[in-house]
Amino acid sequence: MKLLQAKLARYTAPQEAKAAGVYPYFRAISSEQDPEVIINGRKVMMFGSNCYTGLVNDPRIKEAAIEATKKYGTGCAGSPFLNGTLDLHKQLEARIAQYIGKEDVMIYSTGFEVNLGVVSCLTGREDYILWDEQDHASIIEGRRLSFSQQFKYKHNDMASLEKQLQRCDPDKVKLIVSDSVFSMEGDVANVPEIVKLAKKYDASVMIDEAHGIGVFGEGGRGVCHHYGVANDVDLIMGTFSKSFASLGGFIATDKEITNFLRHHSRSYIFTASITPASTAAALKAIDIMESEPDRQKNLWDLTNYALDGFRTLGLEIGNTSTPIIPLFIRDDFKTFAITRDLLEEGIFVNPVVSPAVAPTDTLIRFSLMATHTRDQVTTAIEKIGKVFRKYGIIE
Repeated sequence: MKLLQAKLARYTAPQEAKAAGVYPYFRAISSEQDPEVIINGRKVMMFGSNCYTGLVNDPRIKEAAIEATKKYGTGCAGSPFLNGTLDLHKQLEARIAQYIGKEDVMIYSTGFEVNLGVVSCLTGREDYILWDEQDHASIIEGRRLSFSQQFKYKHNDMASLEKQLQRCDPDKVKLIVSDSVFSMEGDVANVPEIVKLAKKYDASVMIDEAHGIGVFGEGGRGVCHHYGVANDVDLIMGTFSKSFASLGGFIATDKEITNFLRHHSRSYIFTASITPASTAAALKAIDIMESEPDRQKNLWDLTNYALDGFRTLGLEIGNTSTPIIPLFIRDDFKTFAITRDLLEEGIFVNPVVSPAVAPTDTLIRFSLMATHTRDQVTTAIEKIGKVFRKYGIIE
């Protein structure tokens, strides 16, 4: 065995979990990702999806994707920098710019690539990146690739952010980067205070709205719009793989920034463009989010109902106030075992362990879609209570 294989062979955690019968990943779904899915030939209620709008199986979006494929084919066979720009891409960029309220938009092939390509190249060696310790992995990877000085601040702690800003040279560029809704624990960033500190210290702000769009704000425009500070946020990032029921991502900002990014952002220049089907799907999703406010209202009704239900059970759910509800377990093995047992009970949820969260903060991530019914949520809460009692998490 070569040295590389010998070294990697020492990583046996998946094999150990499989041997214990609790391995929770790569569960194959053989149906649409609706509130109910088919796994191993039986129906299971899906509470692990990020499609908060519930649009992923909407027939209007399917039809838009089909028509785009008929016209443009299945792919672009190149990056947007060279041969991979379609007029359809330009339509989507203009539509998002209007929707978010920014001068210009760039579309990337994935949301991960947005953060990777934007955060890594905007600031120089003498500049600063300030980031929340619970920012998404894509932001972390982006800042790792940057040559800038990097200061981490405590999670959603504005006093900590201000201390880090005070360490920066006032004459250098300072970029504050934060999620709007933190993807694992569902809490919301204090975006108004981030903006206030940015103004005080002459910093720029980038907000990742991956889990905020479709959930917060009029027409689902996100947390920045919900708080009325979108105009003060320099860069707003979003992804199509959640509420937009598609695949890809975008950065919405001013034309000076996009002009630079179009010619320096490597994950944009050196990656093939988003497919025609994904582009058309995202375009249609925006129309639906704007025209069907009851969809968003139902999501919030279900969210508040579920939050009350879990609190009544005595479950620890942290600081969430969103459709992402963490059910803390704080034990890796129990987290995996509970995930398995819930699937046997017909409830699909996601286990979250290190490095997605701290080793002492392992949890079950329960997430809602606008297309869930109250009866489905009630059933899920009852079965979760049953399994959590079995493992002594609640009385």
